[in-house]
Amino acid sequence: MPAMRRTGLRLRITLLVVAYMLLLSLAVVYHGNVVNERAEKLVWTSLLQSELDHYLRRAAEDPDYRWRDTEDVALYGEPGATVPARLARLSPGIHDEVRVDGGQRVALVRDVDGRRLVLTLDITEFEQREQHLTVLMAGSALGGLLIAGLLVAWGLGRLVKPLADLARDIAALRPDRGGQRVAVGRRASSELVVISDAVNDYLARNERFVERERAFIDSSSHELRTPVAVIAGASELALDQPGTPDAVRNQLSRILRTARGVEQLLSLLLVLAKDPQRLAQVSDQFRLDQLLPEIVDDHLHLCADKDLELDVRPLPACELLAPLAIVQAAIGNLLRNAIENSDRGTISIALERGGVVVIEDPGHGMSPEEISIIYARMARGGDGGRNGSGIGLDLIARLCEHLGWRLEIEPRTPRGTRVTLDLGPALAGS
Repeated sequence: MPAMRRTGLRLRITLLVVAYMLLLSLAVVYHGNVVNERAEKLVWTSLLQSELDHYLRRAAEDPDYRWRDTEDVALYGEPGATVPARLARLSPGIHDEVRVDGGQRVALVRDVDGRRLVLTLDITEFEQREQHLTVLMAGSALGGLLIAGLLVAWGLGRLVKPLADLARDIAALRPDRGGQRVAVGRRASSELVVISDAVNDYLARNERFVERERAFIDSSSHELRTPVAVIAGASELALDQPGTPDAVRNQLSRILRTARGVEQLLSLLLVLAKDPQRLAQVSDQFRLDQLLPEIVDDHLHLCADKDLELDVRPLPACELLAPLAIVQAAIGNLLRNAIENSDRGTISIALERGGVVVIEDPGHGMSPEEISIIYARMARGGDGGRNGSGIGLDLIARLCEHLGWRLEIEPRTPRGTRVTLDLGPALAGS
């Protein structure tokens, strides 16, 4: 689903104010037009009625009196005068904007002594001036609306700028950096000061929490390395003793493998407890093309009870600058995961140029749902789940994110899984 495009607060308020002003202007124009039309009707009624009453009084006093039309005023209905068809259809009363002979007239219709009199006034020029005035008012209203909108946008820009600056500073925060704070300017409102103080307080508490977590992991890992090293050393010495029964030797081998796995886990925890910038101080320079065969040899015993083969493709020369134990643990865990999730066939291990390790297994494979769960945990910063051995793909994913490496897991067709570990940022000299 595509992300919804969001508009800024400044634009939203500006559009709302402009829309309100537009509706207000339309309401004022409509009200003015209604009042103007009623006032016109009253004026025309008063004027024409007074003219017609004057004519009727004169005609009653002088039977020989005859109306004389002027350029603007005309009377229809006298003996011998023909009433235009457009006027003949009008009912008694006042009628505005009646088109006669290409012009506009206002007409007063009255029945007097069985005959219909129609007194008209030419208002063509008046209507033209009225239309011109209407256009002028509409143009001035739109111009005023445009200027007001620009002023509102400018004013809102000044008011919203501290909020926009605060939002930009918050968006620029990075979870892997310490000492980050947001600041507001002198023109910021009290609400923005409250927000910035709350964000800064959260950043400070989160930074203290991260430091406590790192300190705890660091101290715990160091404390645990000594007993684990003792267990591993004792297991190696016991395995070197002649005459050890096979049953005991198998158990000792299992103890040794488990101890080595715990050592790898502790090494990874120590890496996660360090800042990425400090990792360069503890990195080793080594040949990855020489390390991969050693890792494969260490995991051959896992294929003993399965119809599996480990195929190492031709390896190009590749030199890395990274923590050696971490690279061993990461690649070893990915290889162990491929072996545990395959029954028979060939697992291929390849090294591409640019420090890219590719491991392909023949089955059972991981479903797209399982892969999406791993990426979701990685995005949430999950604590990693282990499936009984190794350090877990979730922890490997967090490690890659911490070191800037790229880990991709994708299903193969028709079955199997392809895992790509890009160690490009660790290339020597990069």
